[in-house]
Amino acid sequence: MSYFNIVSQSDESTVVAEYTPQSQRSEAYQSEADLENEFIRLLCELGYERLAIHKEADLIANLRTQLEKLNDYRFTDGEWQRFWNEVLANSNSGILEKTRLIQEDYVQVLRRDSGESKNIQLIDKKCIHHNSLQVIHQYAISAKEGAAHDNRYDVTVLVNGLPLVHIELKRRGVPIREAFNQIDRYQRDSFWASSGLYEFVQIFVISNGTNTKYYSNTTRFNHIKDAKAQKVKQSKTSNSFEFTSFWADANNRVLPDLVDFTKTFFCKHTILNILTRYCVFTAENMLLVMRPYQIVATERILNRIEIANNYKKYGTIAGGGYIWHTTGSGKTLTSFKTAQLASKLDYIDKVLFVVDRKDLDYQTMKEYDRFEKGAANSNTSTAVLKRQLEDDNAKIIITTIQKLATFIKKNTGHAVFDKRFVIIFDECHRSQFGDMHQAITKYFKRYHLFGFTGTPIFAVNAGVSKNPTLRTTAQAFGDQLHAYTIVDAIRDKNVLPFRVEYHKTMDMGENIDDKEVWDINREKAFLAPERIRLITEYILTHFDQKTYRGDKTYTFSVLQNIAEVASANGRQQIEEIKQKQRVSGFNSIFAVSSVDAAKLYYAEFQRQMAANPQQRLKVAVIYSYGANEEETDGILDEENPEDTSALDQSSRNFLDAAIRDYNEMFHTNYSTDGDKFQNYYKDVSLRMKNRELDLLIVVNMFLTGFDATTLNTLWVDKNLKMHGLIQAYSRTNRILNSIKVCGNIVCFRNLQKRTDAAIARFSDATTNGVVTLRPFDDYYNGYKKAGGIALLRGYKDYYFGYTDTEGMYHPGYRDMIEELTTEFPLSEEHITGEQHQKDFIVLFGAVLRMRNLLSSFDDFAGNEILSKRDFQDYLGRYQDLQDEWKNRKPTGEKEDITDDIVFEIELIKQIEINIDYILILVQKYHDSHCNDKEVLITIQKAVDASPELRSKKALIETFIAGINDTSDVLLEWRTLVAEEKEKQLVALIKEENLKDAETRHFIDHAFRDGVVKTTGTDIDNLMPPISRFGGGNRAAKKQAIIEKLKLFFDRFFGI
Repeated sequence: MSYFNIVSQSDESTVVAEYTPQSQRSEAYQSEADLENEFIRLLCELGYERLAIHKEADLIANLRTQLEKLNDYRFTDGEWQRFWNEVLANSNSGILEKTRLIQEDYVQVLRRDSGESKNIQLIDKKCIHHNSLQVIHQYAISAKEGAAHDNRYDVTVLVNGLPLVHIELKRRGVPIREAFNQIDRYQRDSFWASSGLYEFVQIFVISNGTNTKYYSNTTRFNHIKDAKAQKVKQSKTSNSFEFTSFWADANNRVLPDLVDFTKTFFCKHTILNILTRYCVFTAENMLLVMRPYQIVATERILNRIEIANNYKKYGTIAGGGYIWHTTGSGKTLTSFKTAQLASKLDYIDKVLFVVDRKDLDYQTMKEYDRFEKGAANSNTSTAVLKRQLEDDNAKIIITTIQKLATFIKKNTGHAVFDKRFVIIFDECHRSQFGDMHQAITKYFKRYHLFGFTGTPIFAVNAGVSKNPTLRTTAQAFGDQLHAYTIVDAIRDKNVLPFRVEYHKTMDMGENIDDKEVWDINREKAFLAPERIRLITEYILTHFDQKTYRGDKTYTFSVLQNIAEVASANGRQQIEEIKQKQRVSGFNSIFAVSSVDAAKLYYAEFQRQMAANPQQRLKVAVIYSYGANEEETDGILDEENPEDTSALDQSSRNFLDAAIRDYNEMFHTNYSTDGDKFQNYYKDVSLRMKNRELDLLIVVNMFLTGFDATTLNTLWVDKNLKMHGLIQAYSRTNRILNSIKVCGNIVCFRNLQKRTDAAIARFSDATTNGVVTLRPFDDYYNGYKKAGGIALLRGYKDYYFGYTDTEGMYHPGYRDMIEELTTEFPLSEEHITGEQHQKDFIVLFGAVLRMRNLLSSFDDFAGNEILSKRDFQDYLGRYQDLQDEWKNRKPTGEKEDITDDIVFEIELIKQIEINIDYILILVQKYHDSHCNDKEVLITIQKAVDASPELRSKKALIETFIAGINDTSDVLLEWRTLVAEEKEKQLVALIKEENLKDAETRHFIDHAFRDGVVKTTGTDIDNLMPPISRFGGGNRAAKKQAIIEKLKLFFDRFFGI
């Protein structure tokens, strides 16, 4: 029940509350030109001005006019030229620098002819409707202007004359990814050309009429950069597309059709609010465009603050509310933007963001610092918190509920309690329902209290608490202001679905779920040595399969100085040093029922790994007191990461011994004593996120509030239920890349009823089959029934194909392989014809994705159908087509097929064959006295199938040709690589007349960082001077140098 009855409201919401899609659609064929014209017509109806601008000169003239209008000032020609050269078309500025101009430095200083200074706004963020919105289409940039190719862009929205939103359209029926890839090509070939105005684009929109999505400029830019860092020039990776978003209304109803999208997203106040209020340019140079549900939540909180202020309802539950946004949906970004905007309200003195664990305090501060350096204040003690509360300049404060409660206890009559506070509780389903929550609401007189939770407590799962008036989230915080459930997040692909396996480990009644019988009387049987041994053996045997270890690698930014970061006393004393590396697979957490269980399992892992060193994993254990099974309401009992004093001596001694194992493994110096245990906790957290630990045994720690994108598997020997179950499962479902397709949950207890009940409760609907994956049998034969969103299907469905609830047949893996071998037999040497080649790429990409999914099932081993050699041959053809197409240049009106194809490069890398494997084959060839020609064929096929090695093919062939005279293959290889690297670098420097020392320094840094940096002034510093009056095209010259540096980097990186 709402505390207010609002009759009317004047402020416009950025996200429409509820949208009803147009009921009638045209049945006539719609070409791309028709779609474009209809889209522009809709924009004009929304108040956009249509301009006939197709060339840069007209674009610049209009930009000058619009900036003069916005700033009510007329530039002289000299002033405009200075402002143009120094600010808008600075040759040292790229995408990141121009994004910073729009997001942060949008007020620039003009040096007037008189010598005075004047502030010039690029965009008005206070009064958004002062900004002009115009639309242009078919803007052209040519090779004569410095572009790599002639390009013509579809539709661009100009804000004050600057191109800030670009839209790429494809006709209905064409995959939306083609529009995505088209923008990739523009960003690669021409956005930077001439004056580089299109590098100001903040948001890209792609549509095929039926589906429409948006994403930020740095999302596209960073994924292109990552793809190049993975040594595949201009590759298209499937995971980059995963970071595009649908638009929706406030009820989370997705609006994919271009007409519906345009009427909402491109509504003037919406697009201007997104550009000016709901973008965050992080300290890591990433532009984050908030998703619709995040914007709704932020505005609902701000709106509640305003209404409560007008009604004088602050200091009561009516002045607040709670946000139900599922775990992994970006609550920290939402809370940051809320705190940032609330702190700017005239009548709000401070914003307090309250967490209930010290590690979450640190984690939140780190995230806030990432969003905006120095925006928030954290504290290491109650004394520091007191100073911050008394400091009028400390507008946003992050603290723990424990420190806040201590401050209240020691300062009951403090003047700060009379100030206006917005208090935001993170994970408000947990300990805030206790005495500390009551103390805060008792002593603060003029507060607005808000809570964020992924798993609210309702009456049905409230259990029993000391205070009957604080049992549910609504009782403690007030109205539910917005909900975005786990099913919403999985449907929108903001988190991954779960794949849950249930393994029977002992005979028992199938439907026993009574806590008295199940949890207590049977616990001794659960800890039986034979059962512990079998489960440990299963985990060790299946670890590589579940975590995609071995042949599945990807690039990941690895923290290099973990021990220093973990042991730092102050938060900003140690700078985190990260380096991109290729890593294999993911890691896991093992949730067990008690400290006794944790001890038994850790000892058994050590025993089995010692007996079989080939199965050795990096295993750690952590606990801080004798936590029991979950409480009756499903809340996971909180373990204290700061203190082990509640442990009995035996458990503490065992943990000390396990930490000594950890110290030996990672060369650290931790123990169960005070600060050393806190640092152990932080070190474990960082190494889990770094994918250095393979398996972490926990009781309750790390099952709530811990995020690690490299974590994909949760082993469960513990009775979870309701929000405790959802919280624990959700540790595994963060999106990372196309290799990680789901969160693996492996249960050694019968939790199916509890899983179904929890998913139903926290999806606001019965969603069985939507949130979790089904067993292997279902994947093998195909999907029989979808059943929901959160659970993936079974093995038989994916393997044999299935018919969904709407009667549509989805081919399985076996169908795909049959089509592949029938339509594209290896006996035919070439795939001829563009359409035939395109069909092969689409089909083989689907095969790669399906193999990736099926490979986590036990039953897939031995059922791959294709032999390793045949699969390698198909991969070689796949790579050949990529190499062929990426070098094609569009001619005339002929369609550029590279824009239609999505190469599954990241999936290919799962079966990557590295240089070590090739050297083993070369050694084998050498040992045969160079007579075993079959080995040469194997080497050739391996190199052709590997995107990693194709750029090194000439180097490998040169090495093999001279292998007869060597005795040490590895030494000879290293010598050849060093000689060729130096020889080719010298030739490159001479050919392009580059500066020797600067070029060598640049290349050394590229090999260190794993990527060739193309933004900023680094490339300019290498280049020879080019006269501004000699007609030299500096932009074209720079691009040519970049391409040659990348080729050199690709050839020698990783060897």
